[in-house]
Amino acid sequence: MLNAGVLGAGHLGKIHLRLLNQSEKYNLVGFYDADEANGKRVEAEFGYKFFSSIDDLIDAVDMVDIVTPTLSHYDCAKQAIAKGKHVFIEKPITNTVEEAEHIRTLLAEHNLRGQVGHVERFNPAYLAVKDEIKSPMFIETHRLAEFNPRGTDVPVVLDLMIHDIDIILSIVKSKVKHISASGVSVISDTPDIANARLEFENGCVANLTASRISLKKMRKARFFQKDAYISVDFLEKKCEVVKMKDAPENPGDFDMVLQNAEGVKKQIYFDSPKVADNNSILDELNTFADAINTNTTPVVTLHDGTEALRVANRIIDCF
Repeated sequence: MLNAGVLGAGHLGKIHLRLLNQSEKYNLVGFYDADEANGKRVEAEFGYKFFSSIDDLIDAVDMVDIVTPTLSHYDCAKQAIAKGKHVFIEKPITNTVEEAEHIRTLLAEHNLRGQVGHVERFNPAYLAVKDEIKSPMFIETHRLAEFNPRGTDVPVVLDLMIHDIDIILSIVKSKVKHISASGVSVISDTPDIANARLEFENGCVANLTASRISLKKMRKARFFQKDAYISVDFLEKKCEVVKMKDAPENPGDFDMVLQNAEGVKKQIYFDSPKVADNNSILDELNTFADAINTNTTPVVTLHDGTEALRVANRIIDCF
C-alpha cells in the first residue's frame, strides 16, 4: 500500500480523502489545506489527520494527490516532485501549458509517475464502448450544467469542456489543424457557455458545446464512423451502438434494412453494451497506484493533460 496525502480539502478534496481512505491500494496519511480553519474542521468531522505544513505532509507520503485550485497546481507539484513523490493532479493539469511542460520535465528527471484527473476516461458508459470507437469522422459533445458559483473563476472551457477535449484527443489519433470557437459571459467574468469546432488533419471534425448556465444537466457524446454510430451518456451512464452491415439476401420480418440510391442494402442493428457499476474517481486513483507499483504508464499521462490544456487554451484564444 502506498502512503498517500491530499493537498486541498474543498468539495472535491473531501471526496478524494474519503475514497483514498476506502482504497485497498493506499494508506491515507492525512491532508494539508491552506485554510487552517477548514483543515481543522474537516479533521474534526471526518477524522483525517490535518497537517498544518505542506512540507510535513509531503515528507510523510509516497504519493501526493493535488486537489487544490488550479492556480496552485504547479507550485504544489514542484514541491512534491522535488521531494521525490509521485503526483496525481486534478484537471486542468496547471494554469499554463508552460507550467505543465515543466512539471513533465521534472517528473522525467526524477523518474516519478504522474497522472491527471480526467475522470471521464473511467466513466463506465465510456469504458463499455471505448473499443467500439474506431476512427470516427464526426464527433458531437454536449456538457451542460446548472449554475454553481464553484468553478466560475475559470472559463467554462477549463471547467467543463476540457473533459470532452481529453476524451476526443485520446480517440482521434491525429493533430488538430484548425479551431474555431465562440464563448459568452452571461453571469461570470469569464465565458459561461462556449462552442468549439476542432478540425483534425485526418479529416475528423468535433463539435463541442459546454454550458454552466443551463436549466438541466447533460453530459453526452456521439461518435459517427464508417458503418456505426455510438452514443455515450456520461451522466446517466448509458451507451448505445448502432451498426450497419450488408443486408442478408432474405431479411427476416423484423430486420431493419435500408437501401440507398445505388441499390445497396444495409441492415441496421442495435447494441446496448453492459455498463459495469464503478466509482470513476476511485478507479482513477487505484490505476495510478498500479502504475506506480508496476512502473508502467498511467492511464491519463501528464502529456495527455498538457495536450488537453493546450487545445483548451487555443479555444479560449478564439473568444
